[in-house]
Amino acid sequence: MSGSETTRAVRTVRVAAESGLHARPANEFVEAVNRHDADVRVARVDNESDLVDAGSTIAVASLGVRQGESVKLVVEGEEPEAVIDALERVLSTPQRADEPNVTGRSGQE
Repeated sequence: MSGSETTRAVRTVRVAAESGLHARPANEFVEAVNRHDADVRVARVDNESDLVDAGSTIAVASLGVRQGESVKLVVEGEEPEAVIDALERVLSTPQRADEPNVTGRSGQE
């Protein structure tokens, strides 16, 4: 077994979800964070908020990030670039506030 090396990656990402980083998008982001064995922190860029635990929906939603605003991601652990790439995909994917979080379901009226 090779020695595990903890490294760090930092990236600024623009939030694309219509409702910002609240409710469903915040929950999806936190679920993505918790799929990885890494320490992930997030902060608003515009007001230089303190970094919060990205594995907590309450902490993430408390940042009050709106659509089009940017967040700073800080990832520490093994392969932090791969983790940060996955999290960037979640944050940069547009999602309407009324869009269901169910794969394959069409919007029925």
